[in-house]
Amino acid sequence: MSMNDPLGDMLTRIRNALQRRRPKVVTPASNLRQRVLDVLAEEGYIRGYTRVEQKGELPTFEIELKYYNGQPAIREIERVSKPGRRVYSPVKTLPTVANGLGVAILSTPKGVMSDARAREENVGGEILCNIF
Repeated sequence: MSMNDPLGDMLTRIRNALQRRRPKVVTPASNLRQRVLDVLAEEGYIRGYTRVEQKGELPTFEIELKYYNGQPAIREIERVSKPGRRVYSPVKTLPTVANGLGVAILSTPKGVMSDARAREENVGGEILCNIF
């Protein structure tokens, strides 16, 4: 089965697992997904992830979700830039997510990073998703 939006698929899997209060979720592995998971772990929204490779199968990521007092650390996760409509932003007009309480994940020429780090490095790019 072909997939048009692999990152959107991963975000949906995470969203669904959080609604069901699952401790882990599995998603196919790719470089873009790994970079986004690195930012999520760095910002403290997930506990971590591991790459699982089994003989004869495609590699996957096993993502450990984070909860605090029974509530998920990620309240909302949404895809901004989609295959049908790409959303780009220069550094001067980067949006703040939830009045600065959330994080926007960007794909920049210097790699995938959070909006705060993009401001530090003075670089804009494609807004992949918002998390709060």
